[in-house]
Amino acid sequence: MDFLGIGFGEIIIVLIVATLIFGPGKIPEFARQIGQFVNSFRKVTGEMTRDFTRAIDAENLASPGKKKTGSSTSTTSKSKSLENFLNGPGSGGKA
Repeated sequence: MDFLGIGFGEIIIVLIVATLIFGPGKIPEFARQIGQFVNSFRKVTGEMTRDFTRAIDAENLASPGKKKTGSSTSTTSKSKSLENFLNGPGSGGKA
């Protein structure tokens, strides 16, 4: 298991040092704050993705005479891929 270039043993050492420095009572508070930050970050990036997708779709609808470089399915699948990437694995594409 490799998380951001940090192995399992290194994560354990960081947790032990954090427990020694802050005490066992503060660790759940830090974890909760990190979880809230990640959740809000996912919401913001999901909203931005939807806004960009709407703007792209509106632009495609506003200029029907122009030649499209790709199909609408390709645009939709690309926007869904971007949304899935920004929301993280296991989210099913929903924020």
